[in-house]
Amino acid sequence: MGHALVGHHLEHTDEVHKISIVSRGQALGYTISLPAEDRYLTTKGTLMDQMAMTLGGRAAEELVFNEVTTGAADDIERITSTAKQMIMRFGMSEKLGPRVLGRNHDMPFLGREMGAEPDYSEEIAKEIDDEIRRVIEEAHDKATTVLREHMQELHRLSAILIERETIDKDQFERLLAGESEESVFPAEEPSPVTEGEPEKDRPIPKPTPRPAFPGATMQSPPPEGAAG
Repeated sequence: MGHALVGHHLEHTDEVHKISIVSRGQALGYTISLPAEDRYLTTKGTLMDQMAMTLGGRAAEELVFNEVTTGAADDIERITSTAKQMIMRFGMSEKLGPRVLGRNHDMPFLGREMGAEPDYSEEIAKEIDDEIRRVIEEAHDKATTVLREHMQELHRLSAILIERETIDKDQFERLLAGESEESVFPAEEPSPVTEGEPEKDRPIPKPTPRPAFPGATMQSPPPEGAAG
């Protein structure tokens, strides 16, 4: 729910389409966000908001439980990779300027991960580390600020999610708009089988007698020789 709320309240994030606490593989739950339209370029503001949304789960742990768990390991790995690319590849650091730092040795056809051979001094390496840390902390602070401002929503929707296990886009938006849980999740109507008398207790109608011979009626005598 931390991911979903941060993503909903920030401007440059994809729409939340589904939230679930049903486990899938090693994931204890998931939040699905999908873009409203095709995106060919990504701005710095979008990357920062996306990192803040990714850190929403970690920020929620800190605010609600005053503790952190290993559940955000994949999230931290993702935002660290994004921050590195922003500083070392996209030139999005005001301090280091618009330049590429490190010679890439990408070999995706061999299944190898991206690596970068340093082509800078130890002083620049320290500045790179400082900038990566600054970007990550800025995204974390943004996530924390959003959740602090919407703590009531966080607690209310988390309780509903625990009970319902899954919330889709329409339900999520209606709950945030202030609708009650009862109106968003109406009680299921009983099926016709369970209404009134149980099906197993209903009397079974007797079969209608049929004539013994084709074309005959029950009042008609059997054709001659038919008995033989």
